Order: sequence, then structure tokens, then C-alpha cells
Amino acid sequence: MKIERLIGILSVLLQEEKTTAPELAERFEVSRRTINRDIEDLCKAGIPIQTIQGTGGGISIMEGYRMDRTILTSKDMQVILAGLRSLDSVSGSSYYGQLMEKIQAGSSDFVSGRDSILIDLSSWYKGSLAPKIEVIQDAIENRQHIKFKYYAPSGESKRTIEPYYIIYKWTSWYVYGWCLKRKDFRLFKLNRMDKVVRTDDTFVCRNVPAPEITSGPKTSPSIVLKALFDPDMKWRLVEEFGPDCYKESEDGRLLLIEDYYDFENMVMWLLTFGDKVEVLEPPEARESLRTIADALCKMYEH
Repeated sequence: MKIERLIGILSVLLQEEKTTAPELAERFEVSRRTINRDIEDLCKAGIPIQTIQGTGGGISIMEGYRMDRTILTSKDMQVILAGLRSLDSVSGSSYYGQLMEKIQAGSSDFVSGRDSILIDLSSWYKGSLAPKIEVIQDAIENRQHIKFKYYAPSGESKRTIEPYYIIYKWTSWYVYGWCLKRKDFRLFKLNRMDKVVRTDDTFVCRNVPAPEITSGPKTSPSIVLKALFDPDMKWRLVEEFGPDCYKESEDGRLLLIEDYYDFENMVMWLLTFGDKVEVLEPPEARESLRTIADALCKMYEH
């Protein structure tokens, strides 16, 4: 939440001649101490802010260094608001919506036109994701441990971690933190976490390395898939591999040749096509699909 609050405070200072720490604390629903730390961070970022104590004092951008609001163009502000709106799609509270209203207040001439960027990060998991994200955000802000039950391919386990980052990647949400069980930094998928709660235990921040999030496996592909898909599956092939991923065969079916890293994932993916695909290679995949089909026939024969 901190970066959004800093943007909000800067927006207020750009729009108003002067404000006070109590006013900002009430506006952003945080303590005066938090506001003071935020002002320090803005100063460190190169924003020339001055604070004057006593009657008639307050917080303002230093005279002589007054920044024009056009340092943020209307397009810039639209992008900022789109980002806040996307976070609001998975928020369990009205925080981001209120923050957008605060940033937009008095800026109707600055933020004009219809929204051209709409982002929804919630998918159909909003009901379960939003409460988890809210708990984890609060734990990160207050440096508190979180504990939860985790479901992984290797089995179920109970974990307690020091949370440092909430990450959206590969269409999924993750939390990155120090796992007390493994004594190392780990990435946990939120949809595999259950009963997520904050504890009363606090922790001192470690020297946290950047999360290692890559676009795919680090190992070299070891499986070459060759398969023929029915023409009405073209949309799925294009969506997942691009418009040049296939060649049309003589019978009209679509030949796909792709590298794969994980055999089990490949077989599970092929099963989603039902009888709309015929695997040519590797032979192990053909045998695996036949075995699964036989088992399904026996399951449903009565």
C-alpha cells in the first residue's frame, strides 16, 4: 500500500498550497508517524518538501521549486489510476477506490476523458484471493509472521513465513518470504494456501534477495510433442502458442510440434482436448493416454 499512498500524498501536495501531517493522516487513514516517514521517503526520492512547525506551518513543496502538475500528464494519471483500479479488483476493502477518489479530487480538468485501460486481476478467485491478499498486506506492513496450510504436489504441510512481497505472475498470485520450516526464501501460490492468518510474532527484516521469477523452466526441453488437432481447436493453439505454431496436414488437421519440459503436465494438457487430438510422438505419451482412457472406460462402464 505504501507506494500508492506516496503517490496520493504527492498528488495532494501538487494540488494544494499547504497541508498538515494530521490532515494527511486522517485522509489516508494512517498514523502521523507513518506520514512523517512517507515525507522522508519523498524527500529521499528528490521531491523538495519542506515542513514548518507552529501556527501557520505545515507541509508543502519548497517555494522556488514548485512543480507544475503537468509533470504528470493526463495520460500518466490515467495509467496510475488504471493500476490502482486493477489492485482494487482483488482488494478485500475499499482502500484503493478511496485512494483513487483522493487523487482525482479537484483534478477533473487534469484527468479527463473515458478510462481506456481496464484491468481485472481477480479472475473467478476473487472471493478467496481478496481476504488472503489483505491479510498478507497487513502482515508485511506490520512485519508479522503469517501461518497457513499449503497444498503442493509433494503433499500438504503447515508453514509459517516472514512475508516480504505479494507477486502477480503467470496469471497467478504468490507470496514471497522466508520460510521458517525450510530456513530459506520460498514462493507460495495463494490458491494453494488455506487458513491464512497473521500471528502476534513480529520479525526483523532480512536482507531480502530479489525473487527469482522467470518466464519458464530453467532446464532445457527434453520432450518433443508431435500431435494432430481437429481444425476447430485452432483457436486454442493460436491462443497458447501463436498463429504460426501449426501446419495444416492433408486431412485438414493441424500438426503441432512443440518442446515440453514436464511429461505429466503435457499429458494433462492433452487430456483437456478430449478426442480432438491424436498424439504422434512421443510413444510414451500415446501409451499414457491409452492407459488413462482404459481406466476411464472401466470407471464409467456401469
